[in-house]
Amino acid sequence: MVNIAILGFGVVGSGTAEVLTKNLSLIEERIHRKLNIKYILDLRDFPDSPFGHLVTHDFDQILNDPEVTIVAEMMGGSHPAYDFSLACLRAGKSVVTSNKEVVATFGDELLAEARAHGVRYLFEASVGGGIPIIRPLTNDLSANEILSVDGILNGTTNYILTQMRTEGTAFADALKAAQQKGYAEADPTADIQGIDAARKIVILAALSYGTLLDPNGIHTEGITAITTEDMEIARTLGYAIKLIGHCEKIGDKVLAMVSPRLIPLSNPLHTIDDVFNGILVDTDMLGTSLFYGRGAGKLPTASAVVGDIIDIAKNPSTDVAAPVFKKDGRTADFGSYVCRNLLVVSGGATVVACAELTEVMGEKTAIITAPISEDECETLCRSLGTNLISRIRVL
Repeated sequence: MVNIAILGFGVVGSGTAEVLTKNLSLIEERIHRKLNIKYILDLRDFPDSPFGHLVTHDFDQILNDPEVTIVAEMMGGSHPAYDFSLACLRAGKSVVTSNKEVVATFGDELLAEARAHGVRYLFEASVGGGIPIIRPLTNDLSANEILSVDGILNGTTNYILTQMRTEGTAFADALKAAQQKGYAEADPTADIQGIDAARKIVILAALSYGTLLDPNGIHTEGITAITTEDMEIARTLGYAIKLIGHCEKIGDKVLAMVSPRLIPLSNPLHTIDDVFNGILVDTDMLGTSLFYGRGAGKLPTASAVVGDIIDIAKNPSTDVAAPVFKKDGRTADFGSYVCRNLLVVSGGATVVACAELTEVMGEKTAIITAPISEDECETLCRSLGTNLISRIRVL
């Protein structure tokens, strides 16, 4: 019998209990082990829930119970989620989580503690909801050098941008619709400012290159400055605008960033709309692979959590290969990052030496530059002065 404790009975926590219960016989048949939810930790009581009798308000009851060998942490936020996870690992309990904030900030410490205490720390659900991406990067692509990762990592912003592009909806109205549909929180800051996506691309960069960057220290832009006019210009030029998390190596350094990007029709991310996520992984041997699906939601995310629980139930030993994250200071200079850029300039035709394309659109000129560094683009933007209306990077 494998006894499980769930920390946090919100959307994902309750979904995890639901998946474990609904598909229990199927799961047990596949792994040849019995699974049992023994505790659910939450501040609240749930008298109307079929799991209400499992609720405890005392974390120590879980920590000190030797029968509990797997803990599923879905509390959200850094504390006490990190503190509880650390205590469980030190007590010899494996931990699975959907908490991207904890993984992006403390993943190096928690993986090291898991190895030190002969248990496992898994976090498939922390990026991409139910889309398998953590395990493929860790195992299936381990024979490859990861050249770059580009991802639509936040369903809320993707929904908003889709509405702006397909319906001509203004940003504020699209955000309101996302909140009404339950796709956006009452306080959507982490989504629309790119903070959520930044945490996720930091995790993907750590898996790809072994370096855990500071999610608060990478270049992060949200979508609040994107207008329907930007969308129309992009469409005219054959692009869609998406919020993209990107990581790559520059020399021996690691770069990660989040910003709106123009996506060409030829790129598979172009057609990924609404609340769906898509992650492109470019490798030296396999080439480019696309991971696509529901990036959030109760049951899709719970599916990934339960997948990690099953993995540990089948393979509890730390002999199973686990990633190693290091905060080793290998952060690339953002100014050296090179890409093409869309510059929208007021007035008639504007001559820019590095332009690959110049399109006059009424009283505006749209310019797509050749690949140039961030430093070079900043210098160019300053030279355009008040005539520069907007700048969006091109993927």
